[in-house]
Amino acid sequence: MTAINSFEPIIDKSSRILILGSIPGIESLKLQQYYANNRNHFWKIIYALFNAVPDTSYVKRTGFLLSKKIALWDVIDNCTRQGSLDSNIRDEHPNDFKKLFMEYPSIKYIFFNGSKAHNSYLKYIGFNEADGFSYKKLPSTSPAHAVKFEDKLKEWLIIREYIGALKPISL
Repeated sequence: MTAINSFEPIIDKSSRILILGSIPGIESLKLQQYYANNRNHFWKIIYALFNAVPDTSYVKRTGFLLSKKIALWDVIDNCTRQGSLDSNIRDEHPNDFKKLFMEYPSIKYIFFNGSKAHNSYLKYIGFNEADGFSYKKLPSTSPAHAVKFEDKLKEWLIIREYIGALKPISL
């Protein structure tokens, strides 16, 4: 088993949507980039939501995400895991969401990239109607989740509805 630590969130004060994964896989850890595995559909889906061609530059990809008021992070801060499969995660500890939500109060919508992110959030943080968030579990973009890209994209398209619902915020 290998000890793994998550990355810092990709977020800014204008972020209204938060997409949560579980924890980076081997390729992502090696390159220090979210969703670095070329077989992972995450970046392809994000760009497809806006009918755009994915950038090859990671800096441009993260800038594109933020320009759409979308933040990105992982539920798990650290764990041990052999390989990249979520099913191999052991000894997991969550990120500090209380601190994140206090620092970024404009977050209103939370989407989970797969079941592991959803289930870990439910276990450690929980869903509370009073917290003011809307939650939605989406199919994992991981290549281990053997569903066609088109089928994943159909479900991820709901993010466009939430982006369309975003109203300007006063700071």
